[in-house]
Amino acid sequence: IDKDALDAQVKERKIQEAAEKAQHEKIAHDMKKNDKLMCLLEERQKNEIRDVNKALTEFHKNFQKPETRREFDLNDPQALKKDRPARVSDSDPRCTISGMQKFMGEDLNYDQRMKFQKEQLREWSLQQQKDWKNALADQKLADDLYDKFRIELDRKIMEEQRKEEESRRVVCTATKDFNRIQVAELDHQNELEKAQKIKDDMDEITFLLRGDLLSENPDQAIGPLGKHHVLVDRWKGMNQEQLMAIRQFQKEQALEKLRVREQERQRDAEWDRQRLQTARVQLLWERQQQRQNRVQRRDLDFMNAELSQEQKAKNIYLKEEEYSNIPTDEFYAQFNTTTR
Repeated sequence: IDKDALDAQVKERKIQEAAEKAQHEKIAHDMKKNDKLMCLLEERQKNEIRDVNKALTEFHKNFQKPETRREFDLNDPQALKKDRPARVSDSDPRCTISGMQKFMGEDLNYDQRMKFQKEQLREWSLQQQKDWKNALADQKLADDLYDKFRIELDRKIMEEQRKEEESRRVVCTATKDFNRIQVAELDHQNELEKAQKIKDDMDEITFLLRGDLLSENPDQAIGPLGKHHVLVDRWKGMNQEQLMAIRQFQKEQALEKLRVREQERQRDAEWDRQRLQTARVQLLWERQQQRQNRVQRRDLDFMNAELSQEQKAKNIYLKEEEYSNIPTDEFYAQFNTTTR
């Protein structure tokens, strides 16, 4: 496992979380500020409406008294209690321009409209909170999936490495067993040859001790049947032909020993060559495994880098989408239009 890369990813994740936390605090501060501004605007609007209504009432009280009208003496003062109101609503057809029944600044549906605006503002705030919670849930789900994928990928890589090490141990064990068997066979063969050589030497010594070589007079061994008939109990020595035959036989034995030693040397050289070739093949195989491990490590680093870039791009996209879902300018435009 590349610990440095994982530590860098953890550090980057912490920095990103700190930046997101700071951004969230800034957004919350802006929302509080906007709420205070809305409260101030509403209070100012209420004061303006109250002042206009008060001024309108004072105007009616001071300059539009019933006693000052020309038709006051023609109308019954009590008839107004039985008659319809002068103005039922803003859309009353009796409210003409000259009727002086509808003035600038009056708003009969003020309470309903303000209630509707507050309800609409509350719905917008709830929708923004819901969108924010959904975005956080999606982000957490994406982080969990990414962590699970990374853990599974690391587990697979560790399993592959374990299998490679197990196969390498099996190959090494098989090679050691083969070499041990070969050495045991070679030692057994050397022991057999050594025993055979000792036996041959003992046979030769026994043959020389028991043979006619130690006889002093070689003619005493000639029997009555001829020169080639030798009496063993009288043989005291050997003639030149017999000595030459023995020497020739000894030379042949020496040559045979040299030939056997040469065969042994060639066989040992062949065994050494086979052991060197086996060791060379084992070294080449280990180097190939190291190259494959480096290639797998590089592919894993490249894959981690791509996943990190994709995660960063996704985080940036989610942030942009979150910022685009806050309709601050649109809200102020709708609020000003409704107030006017």
